[in-house]
Amino acid sequence: MKKVLWTLLVAALSFASCENKTATPAAESEAAATEAIAGGDLAYVRVEYVLAESDIYKTEGVALQEKTQKAQNSWAQKEKNLQNEAVQLQEKYQKGLMTTADFQQKGQALEKRAANYQTNTQKEAQALDEENFVFSNRTNDLIMRAIKEVNADKKYKMVFNASALVDAAEDLDISDAVLAKLNELYAAEKNEAEKK
Repeated sequence: MKKVLWTLLVAALSFASCENKTATPAAESEAAATEAIAGGDLAYVRVEYVLAESDIYKTEGVALQEKTQKAQNSWAQKEKNLQNEAVQLQEKYQKGLMTTADFQQKGQALEKRAANYQTNTQKEAQALDEENFVFSNRTNDLIMRAIKEVNADKKYKMVFNASALVDAAEDLDISDAVLAKLNELYAAEKNEAEKK
């Protein structure tokens, strides 16, 4: 009986010591996370705000948006005009105001114009897509460089995009500092481009 009690006592102590060991790292990591937050190791950036308020967006981004909108409006108007011509041609033929040969000839000419319109529209759309892609890459690169320069002293161990945050203290927001650095980098980029 003594051996059984002794064995149970050893097992209980072993189990208790294992339980304490697993609880300690979890408590330590939670304490470290709390310390990191309190110590200012984290920050966030409102990227959409930074982009919308940046000089690059206000000059190049707005101009590109206007160019894209103008092209889309032009395409819609040309398409509407072609559709109206097709309807008018069909109506004239149905009313007997033109011969079948004229209807076929004008219909073929209209189809060629529509095919040319589609080809040209696709080319213009591809060019605009490429411009938008390049602009997006440039702004993303400038924002990342600005964040890295703001955090050059490695003050922050992590910088988050605020669009993924549910809740955060306002004093962790470094958006204005990133915006200022982004505008500075953009101005330097423009000056260098003008020198060339």
